[in-house]
Amino acid sequence: MTNFHKAPATYVGEVLLNVQNLPRSVDFYKEVIGFQVLEQTAYKASFTVDGKTPILTVQQPNDVAPKQVRATGLYHFALLLPSRADLGSILKHFIDKKVRLQGASDHLVSEALYLADPDGNGIEIYSDRSASDWKWHGTEVEMASVALDAESILEEAAGKQWTKLPNDTKMGHIHLHVSDLKEAEEFYTKVLGFDVVTRYGGQALFISTERYHHHIGLNTWNGIGAPIPAPNSVGLEWYTLVYPTDKKRIAAVEALQAHHAPLEKINEAYFTQDPSGNRLKLV
Repeated sequence: MTNFHKAPATYVGEVLLNVQNLPRSVDFYKEVIGFQVLEQTAYKASFTVDGKTPILTVQQPNDVAPKQVRATGLYHFALLLPSRADLGSILKHFIDKKVRLQGASDHLVSEALYLADPDGNGIEIYSDRSASDWKWHGTEVEMASVALDAESILEEAAGKQWTKLPNDTKMGHIHLHVSDLKEAEEFYTKVLGFDVVTRYGGQALFISTERYHHHIGLNTWNGIGAPIPAPNSVGLEWYTLVYPTDKKRIAAVEALQAHHAPLEKINEAYFTQDPSGNRLKLV
């Protein structure tokens, strides 16, 4: 299968979340989701699938507040499994552990399960159909949300025992609440160079590089003009955009400067935020 999460693509690499109770979150992400702990302190833990690379980090701020509703921020982060059999294996694992799912959908390009962590941070776990089976209409890829064939997915697992997230699991994409879809589209396409690949009316759009079905989703389902959550609120702290070369990353930084977007350099990473306050780390 084509890999849309390496050069020359620009893609989401790691997500940092605020949580209310670190031990509770560590237990959830290890026992329910199947991550390995890479590093842990009293107030922060990073998770990995390959024993080397962090793809999710959670932290417990001193004055952390519960997740703010009807605000911008995280809708969900999405873990991309290597195969449909892996999706069937984790579905069987969720059934055995009586994990409550929030939804399950066939998106034509992918098949997905939805749930939330103990703080209400949204999670999608999915596997892609072969890119050769995706249907493109010009620059837009055909996507939908139809009933998932769970029985077929479970059969695909063929009794494969779930023990942990496979080593090839990736941060497939991130989906964000924004306050203004037009502003968000301009920022991500004209400034950061993403392409719109699907639109859902005037409320959501999906963007990517290298003709992936989406690396980032954007929606106004929390309301047009939704406020930015408090800095100490449960939810998204930042996510990384991984550029294929430093030249391309610097070009993105220069475009941000020309757009007068907020920009801060910390060590070797550049931080910015979209017009809805969602924070990005450019690496």
